[in-house]
Amino acid sequence: MSPRLTLVQGDITEQEVDAIVNAANSSLLGGGGVDGAIHRRGGPEILAACRELRASHYGKGLATGQAVATTAGRLPARHVIHTVGPRWSPTEDRSALLVSCYRESLRVADELGARTVAFPAISTGIYGWPLDDGARIAVETVRQARTTSVTQVRFVVFDERARAAFAAHLGETAP
Repeated sequence: MSPRLTLVQGDITEQEVDAIVNAANSSLLGGGGVDGAIHRRGGPEILAACRELRASHYGKGLATGQAVATTAGRLPARHVIHTVGPRWSPTEDRSALLVSCYRESLRVADELGARTVAFPAISTGIYGWPLDDGARIAVETVRQARTTSVTQVRFVVFDERARAAFAAHLGETAP
């Protein structure tokens, strides 16, 4: 059975869930957007855990489409699942990598025993993925996740434009 999907317009760092998904860069050492916000609010514990990952298994960084977990530090979640989304390309179809971000994040959530997971709109910010297509891929991929033990997925979006895109793919009507 696939997870129950909900939509929240707000700050992903305020979500009280088992795991927050971070739209990370491959370095795992923080950045802008969602990544920067998670590292700032979560505190130095997240960065320390990411540095340990870099020193052990991910010396060259995390590959696009993959996912790995750390502590959530000072966030109201138990874990942060870091995934590296693809950059949008008008000449190359990279949608399989974006699908992989959602699938791999759910796989890691299952390994952690997480039942509630909050996702941002991966790759739709600075990586330039068209918002409507990013929302479609996110919703379809999570809906097709029949083997996950995750019971609730929250898509947490920052603004009204993203909320409308996700609402359309979730079958919700705009207020």
